[in-house]
Amino acid sequence: MKTVNDINFKSKKALIRVDFNVPLNDDFKVTDVTRIRAAKPTILKILEDGGSCVLMSHLGRPKNRESEFSLQHIIKPLSEILGVQVKFVDDCVGPNVEEAVTSLKSGEILLLENLRYYKEETNGDQDFAEKLSKFGDIYVNDAFGTAHRAHASTAIIARFFEENKCFGLLLASEIENVKKVLESNEKPVTAIIGGAKVSSKITIIENILDKIDHLIIGGGMAFTFIKAQGGKIGNSLVEDDKQELALEILKLAKNKHVEVHLPVDAIIADSFSGTANTNVSDIKTIPDGWMGLDVGPETNQIFAQVLLNSKTILWNGPVGVFEMDKFAEGTKALGKNIAKATEKGAFSLVGGGDSVAAVQQFNLSDSVSYVSTGGGAMLEMLEGKTLPGIKALLQ
Repeated sequence: MKTVNDINFKSKKALIRVDFNVPLNDDFKVTDVTRIRAAKPTILKILEDGGSCVLMSHLGRPKNRESEFSLQHIIKPLSEILGVQVKFVDDCVGPNVEEAVTSLKSGEILLLENLRYYKEETNGDQDFAEKLSKFGDIYVNDAFGTAHRAHASTAIIARFFEENKCFGLLLASEIENVKKVLESNEKPVTAIIGGAKVSSKITIIENILDKIDHLIIGGGMAFTFIKAQGGKIGNSLVEDDKQELALEILKLAKNKHVEVHLPVDAIIADSFSGTANTNVSDIKTIPDGWMGLDVGPETNQIFAQVLLNSKTILWNGPVGVFEMDKFAEGTKALGKNIAKATEKGAFSLVGGGDSVAAVQQFNLSDSVSYVSTGGGAMLEMLEGKTLPGIKALLQ
């Protein structure tokens, strides 16, 4: 895997695909700069070599050229984080861009306008990719968050840089950390799979069963497993058409000697609301009219025991509706126990939008080994898929 560390960029223009798809508030201010910070080491390495950087990214899902999706909104925080005033051009192909790129000097950074203003980007259009390829001597992909998409700037463009292409430091690091979980010899390996639906996580579960010793299932998807085993779950979220599948997963796990840990109790509520009446219930006997919105205290203790004895931990998905304070305790306790296990020497990888949001909400980002910047890309790697953006760099 050739990275920017294997290349000297002196007097070279690096065309870098970054992932600056960051959240903005109503005033178009960036509310989370994690992805910008994550790209910094790659960019600074190139500048320190004496090269220049042409950055390309998408932002949101624009239908036309709506100004709310313009990358000019991120110039200020980007310049502050990099310590260099970033130049901007209000297009990503065409004569204005050619002129801006041509006049770029060593040590300078140019940010192109949103790639997704052109439908050719998401269509993986070859001509569009070729136009983009003219803006750099060396192509660097550092956008793990989009590596699972076969878009022009991630998968197609690499064809125009036969030898002159490489991995950015973030992308290389993301791949290594996912591999650490999938190929770990540090056992026991525990995977926590949470979130609302079994259907969205089934392929991951099937793919990782050969590689793990413990599987913790939480969140809304747990109720499909509980109901399939004959439990009464009241008005809790359930995928009735996935009950057989849930039983198959349990059987498969047993055959592979994977211990599955389901919640035994739940914090139940009489409505899906932060002001609902709440109670604690055995998870198999939730009364009608009530729904489980978090795991209960007994479950927290069981999960803690498993985590504190683990040497490798993968966390994907919350175990409750942590966005509401009343139902945040289970996810918070889970995060804290992962942090404790990490402190004891375990390797912990957190990925997927909701899990990342949870570690940030509970200030645990620095207490786990690695927080992935790419939800969909990480999930597809865990499913065993080859990501187009990664494959393109290796060909």
